[in-house]
Order: sequence, then structure tokens, then C-alpha cells
Amino acid sequence: MAHDTHHTMRRSFSISKLFIIRSKIPKSVKRFATASVVTGFGLAALLVTYLRFTPLPPSVMYDPSDIKAKNGTSLGHLIADGVEREIVPLQSVPIYLQEATIAVEDNAFYSHNGVNLKGIIRAFLANLHAGRIVQGGSTITQQLAKNLFLSNDRTIWRKVRETLYALQLEWRFSKSQILADYLNSIYYGNGATGVGTAAEYYFGKPVARLDLAESTLLAGLPKGPSLYSPLQHHHAAKERQRAVLEAMINAGFLTPSAAHAAFLEPLHFAHHQAVGSIAPYFLDAVETAATRDFSLKKEDLYRGGYVVQTAIAAPLQRTLNRSFATRLADYPGLEAAAVVLDPKTGDILAYAGGRNYRTSPFDRTQARRQPGSTFKPFLFAAALDHGLTPALHMLSAPKIIHYDKGHPYVVHNFGDLYTHRQISMRQAIAHSDNVFAVSTEMLTGLDQVIREAKLFGLPPNMLPYPSLALGVFPASTLELARAYAVFANGGYLIKPRFFSQITDKEGHSLYQEPEEKILAISPATSYQIADLLKSVMEQGGTGYRVARRLPSGIAAKTGTTDTDAWMVGFTPSRVCAVWVGYDRPRPLDSVESHLPSTIFADVMKAALAAAPRDTVQVPGELVRRAIDPETGQLATSACPTQESDYFVMGSEPAESCAAHPVHTAAPGDHVHQLFHSFTRWFQKITSQMH
Repeated sequence: MAHDTHHTMRRSFSISKLFIIRSKIPKSVKRFATASVVTGFGLAALLVTYLRFTPLPPSVMYDPSDIKAKNGTSLGHLIADGVEREIVPLQSVPIYLQEATIAVEDNAFYSHNGVNLKGIIRAFLANLHAGRIVQGGSTITQQLAKNLFLSNDRTIWRKVRETLYALQLEWRFSKSQILADYLNSIYYGNGATGVGTAAEYYFGKPVARLDLAESTLLAGLPKGPSLYSPLQHHHAAKERQRAVLEAMINAGFLTPSAAHAAFLEPLHFAHHQAVGSIAPYFLDAVETAATRDFSLKKEDLYRGGYVVQTAIAAPLQRTLNRSFATRLADYPGLEAAAVVLDPKTGDILAYAGGRNYRTSPFDRTQARRQPGSTFKPFLFAAALDHGLTPALHMLSAPKIIHYDKGHPYVVHNFGDLYTHRQISMRQAIAHSDNVFAVSTEMLTGLDQVIREAKLFGLPPNMLPYPSLALGVFPASTLELARAYAVFANGGYLIKPRFFSQITDKEGHSLYQEPEEKILAISPATSYQIADLLKSVMEQGGTGYRVARRLPSGIAAKTGTTDTDAWMVGFTPSRVCAVWVGYDRPRPLDSVESHLPSTIFADVMKAALAAAPRDTVQVPGELVRRAIDPETGQLATSACPTQESDYFVMGSEPAESCAAHPVHTAAPGDHVHQLFHSFTRWFQKITSQMH
């Protein structure tokens, strides 16, 4: 009884104590706590209502990006080459591919509700310890939400939306449906979106026929499609496959012995045909430009339903393709590359990186080869900027140049052809005289020539050797087209534009590629070189054999080395650059060396037929003078040959040609001439009377 009384007393004391404590809590705090609880329940109710009744945004999972030509026709879709995009049901996906994906991407997939808090914390700690992003905390459901509805922007708001969408997906769909959609939407590299497309692309078989080794290799690709591509980085792909197999062991999906056997199994990859685009090399270049300039991932382009607008002129592109097919038909193994662009905007109008994309997708348009004499215009531009003029003249004959403390360099013309007389800068350009070019280079200064070449956007790989003038330092077809555009547009270096904008499927502009140009050389120098290059297409010039097929006014330059042949030319509205050679350099014969000019004529004729008849106004500081090419002095009526050149005002020749002076008659000579003329007239009249 005493014990019960004591217990009752203690309980009463505790209750009274609690009452006293509660009575001491301010009413404002009690109200705040109550409001917080009510608010929490209210927010939770709103979240549940939102997840339950708010519709998900439209999915773009199955819309490949489309590359449009200038006229709006499609150049092609960004999907795996030669493989149709395929959506497969989950029952067609091998169980070990499903398990491999879950093990390496989200081993708690079947136990979470869309968001794995433990995974997020674990990834945060791992990234904090490494000082960089080494793990991701996103579940398969979150990745699916991003693939279906969001971009790859790394923002907090995007992550919040991703989480909400993931919760909605888990609320409305089964785990099987989520996994199936994930496998059909994830990017596996090389243009393959979805596991069905990836199976066909990499292994040439339906996904249902993949074995364990093939499945684990595919499952490792989404983390880094380009990094782990088995076609480009086989060793990295195998190491990634090893990580997938280890994850499957840890998840209890696979025994160590089975994993070891799968890792040792040899893999055989498919050979596939390219899709039938009229500009397949260009499609690859667009993809590269978009991912480089706008930090887009290939995954964004291939899954995204974008429309990429380009300036490709479909009829011109077909002309270029036909020219390659026709002109190269009799030369197995011989390759070519060509670019046509607008020198004012940089828009690429036609583009071919080889003769056959199906047999060789390597893009030679951006591969660097020795440009030969197509480099000379940049040398002569440097000479003009250095104070020399088109009146410069020198002997066309073999010559020994001494440089760098007396080292000799013997200069020869191609085929040892010389005029053995004085020639002008215009004639040297027309005939591609090497002696004149190297001599001019030495007068200008090797370092000055290199600095000038860089203004044209040419590669900074040049060294101050006399052979620099002969184009021994490599440049690409695209780089030369861009550089020659400076002469075509009045001195501006432009950026080649592979596309003008990227829009989403509703037509909203996502990315704009602005026209970029900077003044590289003076308009006067640009105009002078453009005028001098017109002589290449005139009688006696190296491009004259195809000039009759083209309109007048084209400026151009040919270039030939032992292994490379070129022709680059332009008008104010179009630039065309053509290269011909072998992938593994070997000597070209005389017929092969002339193929670029033939292709150039085919393409440029079509390009100019649809181009505006633009002209470039003569800069005000230039004056035109007729000179004698042998003396560089002002031509007289007695000069047997004359040429008209443009000079910066004040730099034109001041003296008349001393080699061909005009004879000045004395007063008595005039009387004698009149008497002689009268005698001849009288004799003619007399003979008619008889």
C-alpha cells in the first residue's frame, strides 16, 4: 500500500511538473509549432496532389534530330548509320542486360520510389572526397525523366524538376515500364539511341540475341558513350565491361566464374552501311560543330527532336557528288575533298570529305595536306603589305638562295620550266613560278610571311624556311577555303558556319550561330591579290584549260606537290576549294594532278549559276596603271607586252619603260612624211585613170 501511495504521488508530481513546464511555453511558440505542422501536412498534400494529377510534359524520346538543307529538305536524321531506330519491349531484352544495367546504374532500382537518398548522400561524399564529380546520385527513373523531358543543363532547378518528374513516373508506371522506357531512350554512342538500335549497330543482331558478354559491354556505354566506345577505344570499353561484371557480382546477379568467362569471350562487331544522305560527311561535321561550339552532348542531338538549319544547297551538293563519282571513276584509291562556301557569311554550301562515305567515312575536308602553290597568294599578300608592289620583276631561271648564315637552297620550277627572262608578279602567279615566289619571300622576310599567314587563319605550324613559299606546311581544304574568302570579301576572316540555328520541334530557337568576321588584311591588299589571281584563268595561266567552261572574272590558284593536287578559287559571292590525293601519300601522275581543276570547274559553274552577281568596289586608295612586265616601269606604246595592275596611290611606277621608248620625230621628219604620203596618193589616182 505504501508503495502504491508513493507511486501515485510520483505520478502526480510528474504530471504537475509537466503541466508547469507546458504552462511556461509561450503561446506564440505553441502557435508557430502548430502552424508549422499544419503547413507541413498541407505542403505534403499539395505535393501528392501535384504528383497525382499534374500531367507529365510531352516526351521527345523517339524524335531524332533533323538536319535541314537551305531549301528545307532533310539532309538526314542523326541516328546510327545504316540502322533504323527501334523500340523494343522489355521481354525482348535479355535478363542479363536488364540486370547489368540495374547493377551498374541503380542497384536499388526495385526498392526506391524514384529517388535514392542513400545514393545521393553516397555520391555527395565520394565527390567531396575526390574533389570532382566521380559518382552520380541519379536513379534510373531520374535519368529517364531527364531523357524524356529535360536538357542536360547543370542547374538546381533542372535537378528539382528531374526529381519531381521521377516521382511522377514512379507514381504512374510500373518498374518494368520504367526500365523498358529507360533502355529505349538511353544513348549508347555512335548515333545509337536505345538498346535495340545499339544492338544492331554494334553487333548486327536483334537485342534478344545478345549474350552475356555483349550485354555487359552495352550496359557500360551510357556512362561515357564516346569514352567507352569499343570501336574507337577498345581497351577502355573492356575495362568498363569489367566494372559492369563486378557490379553484377556485388549485386548477386552473377557468379565470379561466369563473369570471368564473359570477360574473356571475344567480341565481334558489325560492319554497317551509311544512311543514304546526299551529304553524309557534312552530317558528321554538323554534329562535331554543334557539340564543340555549344557544349551540346551527342546524346542531346541524337535523342532530342531538334531541327538543325544549314545553308547546304542541295542541287550544288548533288553536282559535287556527281563530279567526284565521274572524275575519280578511273582512279581506284584516289581520294578527294571539296568545300564551297559564301565568303561574306561563312555559310557552307556544299561539302564532301571523300568519294564514298560507305567505304570510308574519314573526312578529308578537315585533314591537313601540303597546299603547294595555293599558299603563294598569302606570301604575295605579305609582300604587298611589306612595301613591295605588283611592279616587282625578276629573272625566271634556276637560282640558289642563301639563308641562315649562308646555307644554300636551290630553287627549281615545277618540271624545270623557266622563261629565262624578267617576269612580273602577275606573270609569276599565273605561271606559278617558284623562283619568283621564294625570292619574293626572302625580300619580304620569312617571319613576316608567317605572321601574315596566321592572319588568314592558317595553322600556326610554320617554320622560317625558304621552302615555306612552296606550301610545305600542311593545311586543310576547309582552312584554305576560309583563307581565300579573305581575298573574296574585301579582307575579312570569316568563321565557316555549318549551321545557322538549332530549334526544338516547336520551332523555338535554342542556339544561334552568328556570322563572325574580323578584318585580317587591308581591303587594298585583298583587292590587289584578287586581281592578280585572275591571271591564273587567262591564257598562259595554270588554270586556263578549264577557264572556257566558266564565267569570266574568277580568281584562282592551282597547287601541286608530289602527292597532293589543289585548286582554290573564288568570286565575291562564292569560294571553292578542291583537293585530290591518296590517303597514304604517293606520287600523282600528270593526269591525276589536273583532276582538281576539272572538279573545280564542274562545281564552280553550278555554284555561280545560282549565285548573285556581286562585285567588290575598287578601294579608293588604289590606282590602276599599265606597266611593262619586264621592266616594271610604266608601259609605252612601243612595249610589246603590257599588263594593268593596281597600286596603292603613291607606290605606282613613275618612269616610262626605258627598254621600249617612244621615238619622238623631228619637224623635218613630219614634212618628209607628208611628201611621201602625197606621192603615194598621186600614184594611186594616176593608176586608176589608166
